[in-house]
Amino acid sequence: MRVQKISATEASRSFSDLLNRVKYAGEEFVVERGGIPFCRIVPVAAPELLTLEALAQIIEDRGTDPGFADAIEEASKLGNAPGVPVDPWTR
Repeated sequence: MRVQKISATEASRSFSDLLNRVKYAGEEFVVERGGIPFCRIVPVAAPELLTLEALAQIIEDRGTDPGFADAIEEASKLGNAPGVPVDPWTR
């Protein structure tokens, strides 16, 4: 499909129609100001769907972080540390 050039003035005057043409007809526009292109309005690509099997494969391919278990153990020790005293004058 051919990319259409449109002035910023025309784009602002017919913005709703412009968006509908992009969404429903898949048209693409280059918006120009003073004859100089400064932006493109294009349809958003459909998101790539990820299956459960593909997610499992990604997780398997990444492997595990050898230091992860150590970090969790260290954090759990910090969680069991004594808290701040309620009375600020006692130690």
